[in-house]
Amino acid sequence: MSASTTTRPARPATGRTGRSRPHYGTHLFLTVMAVMWMVPLGWALFTALRPKADTDKYGYFSLGGAFNFDNFATAWTQGGFPRYFMNSLIITIPTIILVLLCSSMMAFAVSRVSWKFNVTLLIMFTAGNLLPPQVLATPLFEMFKLIQLPYWFSDSGSLLNTYLSVIIANTAFQIGFCTFVLSNYMKALSADLTEAALVDGAGIWRQYVSIIMPLCRPAIAALATLELIFIYNDYFWPLLFIQSGDRLPVTTAINNLQGTFLSNYNLLAAGATITVIPTLVVYLVLQRHFVAGLTLGSSKG
Repeated sequence: MSASTTTRPARPATGRTGRSRPHYGTHLFLTVMAVMWMVPLGWALFTALRPKADTDKYGYFSLGGAFNFDNFATAWTQGGFPRYFMNSLIITIPTIILVLLCSSMMAFAVSRVSWKFNVTLLIMFTAGNLLPPQVLATPLFEMFKLIQLPYWFSDSGSLLNTYLSVIIANTAFQIGFCTFVLSNYMKALSADLTEAALVDGAGIWRQYVSIIMPLCRPAIAALATLELIFIYNDYFWPLLFIQSGDRLPVTTAINNLQGTFLSNYNLLAAGATITVIPTLVVYLVLQRHFVAGLTLGSSKG
C-alpha cells in the first residue's frame, strides 16, 4: 500500500513585507498643494469671464450675471498683446538656445572629460545661482552703458535699450542652474558609451554631438520648459535695461490695462490669463519629455 502525498499551494505572504502601506499623508499633502495652486488660476479665469458691471452688482464672491469672452478681446487690443508677445519671443527663444547650448557644453566638460578643474568649475557655476540679480543691477547697467555700439544696431549707441542686453543678462544668470542639472544627468550615463566611441576614433565634439546630446533629450526638454517659464515671466531685467515701451515683453503689457484712478480687475484677470497661455501650450507639448527628465533615476537602486 503506497502512501499518497498531496502538495498544497504556497500561501501568499501576508506579513508586513508583502503589503503596500497606504500613503495617506502623501496623498493628502499633494491634494492640498494641487488645490492651492489651482484655486488662484481658476479664480482668475472665473473673474475674467465676468463683465465688470455684473461683478460690481453682485460682488466678486457670487455666481450671478453673464459669462463671456469680452474681457479677453478688450485686453488683447487695449493691452497691445500682439506686439508684446513678439518682444517676448525675440528675447526668450535666443536666450533658451544660448543657455542650453553653453550649459550642455560646460556640463559635458565637467562630467565626461577628466581634468583637474572639473569640480572647481562646477562649484563656480553653481555658486553663481546664489547671487541675487539685484546685487549686480547697477554694475551691469553701467557696464552696458559704456559698451559702444553703432547707431544702426542700437538707437542709444550702447547695449541699453536693446533686446541683446536682456538676452545677455538672462543667459548669464541661467547657465549655472542648467549646468548643474545637465552635469548630474550626464554623470548617470554609462562611461562605456564614450569609451567605445573613443576607441572607434570619435573625438570630443563627435562624442558630444552624436552620443551624449541625443541621450540628454529628456533633460533638455525639461530644462527648456523650466527656462521658458523663468525667462518669459522675467520682469526685472527688461524693466532695467529697456527704456522704450514698445520693446518691453508681454509681462509688462498688463500695465497698459490699469487705469489712472480705477482698476478693472476683470480686465486685468483676462490679461493675466492671456499671458499664461504660451507657457501652458509649451508644457503640454513637452509634457512627456518633461516628466521623463524629472523622473530620471527614480527606479535606480
